[in-house]
Amino acid sequence: MAREFVHPSIKSVTIDGILYALSDPARRAIFKKLIGCDGMSCSEGCDGSLSPSTISFHYKILRENGLIFSEKKGVQVINTDRKAEIDKKFPGLLDSILKF
Repeated sequence: MAREFVHPSIKSVTIDGILYALSDPARRAIFKKLIGCDGMSCSEGCDGSLSPSTISFHYKILRENGLIFSEKKGVQVINTDRKAEIDKKFPGLLDSILKF
């Protein structure tokens, strides 16, 4: 049986975690693509230049720091952003980071 994904509650999401997760250009690009979409598989979020293990690692960092929600659907993992929750807790933070 596959392990469930661990998602932090919005109460435990920190500015430090968000800054760490978005400090990598690949993770920023993935997160930007996820914003506003109804869900995206891991491979759809990348441009094909990264290995599958690297892609998985980036999604893990985004998930563990509260930026995304991941759910298994069959053999795929579908990811959605948690921007609305984060914007409510830290107004303007993500917009400030992602405009660059």
